[in-house]
Amino acid sequence: MEKFKRKVFYLGGFDPRGVRFYHQMYREQAEAYTRLSGERVEVSARRSGPASSASWTVTNHSAGVETDYEFLRWEDLVGKVWIRNPLLLAWRSIATYGAHARHMQFLRMRKLRPGPVITILYPPLLAVLIPLALALIPALPLSLLMPFWAAALIGIAVSVALSGRLLNKLIVPWLLRFMVYNHSVAAKGPGADMDERLDQFAARIVAEVDGPWDEVVFASHSNGTIYAMSVLRRILELRGDRPLPENFTVLTLGQVVPVIALRKDARWYHADLKALDDKPFRLVDFSAPPDGAAYHGVHPIRLVSDRCAARVDLLSPRFHLFYDPENYHGGWSNKYEAHFDYLRVGDRLSPVDYVSLTAGRRTIDEAIAQFRTIP
Repeated sequence: MEKFKRKVFYLGGFDPRGVRFYHQMYREQAEAYTRLSGERVEVSARRSGPASSASWTVTNHSAGVETDYEFLRWEDLVGKVWIRNPLLLAWRSIATYGAHARHMQFLRMRKLRPGPVITILYPPLLAVLIPLALALIPALPLSLLMPFWAAALIGIAVSVALSGRLLNKLIVPWLLRFMVYNHSVAAKGPGADMDERLDQFAARIVAEVDGPWDEVVFASHSNGTIYAMSVLRRILELRGDRPLPENFTVLTLGQVVPVIALRKDARWYHADLKALDDKPFRLVDFSAPPDGAAYHGVHPIRLVSDRCAARVDLLSPRFHLFYDPENYHGGWSNKYEAHFDYLRVGDRLSPVDYVSLTAGRRTIDEAIAQFRTIP
């Protein structure tokens, strides 16, 4: 069997855990894929790569596939802006939501998908209401038995002890950090360090895209899908008049492009998207309708332009078909986990789950064709 060689570039989201976490996650999901498919997939140790990247090799011995997987790193930059102090996070959130009120096109966002609007708005409400409720529930009845100031202190103590755990379960701090960061990016741009990193990522992809690969995939997830559009603009500029090869695909998972694109003051990003509207390339997006953090069915280029020369598929991964009910990440408390199901293998294999796309024998177009036959 002739070996099928694939190159994958992966650009992750706003997450300080970085390459160690994602390498281990990929290895665990490859083991699940092996159990379900009967194919023997081996994931190598990770190694340092060029230009702020790390690499590992994925070998599907049964299908004759070798994937060179390159993880594009920016977790060090995330760590520099990751707000750990809850009081500072609360203060920064006030300024963030004030700016969103002035600049975010909420009505247009709601027409695209109402779920993300709720996801954006509920964190500040819960951040106020949950601590307040946890303080009042014990304080009010106790005030009938003791001085009000004593009951209030007890209520505050109960709120301090319990509210953080409950807010974390509802992923409120994570969403607030996400919104604070993207407010800054929308208003001021990525910053010099991130701009340099995006230049490096684009240069790496350009250096490999014409290599001896049967398929080249530029995959991104969550906040990484925002920056993927900026990297793609850089790739096309570096190539000049040379079109991208037919075997190159931009794959976005749980895309959140409107978080920046629908900010009226994000003119730098509007320019990035507009620069893509007359360029031919292949874009595939998988975003799940139940994922309130993602924008299912939203065409990123058409957020700023009426034309698009790219070949685009906007698909739902239909997770409910591939998970048993007890393992399906539904509901508010599972919102964070649901946003990572794009990188997981379910209880049954999907032609388009992440390991199938990056370690299997089928190209992305072949996998989508098979996926469309599933009733």
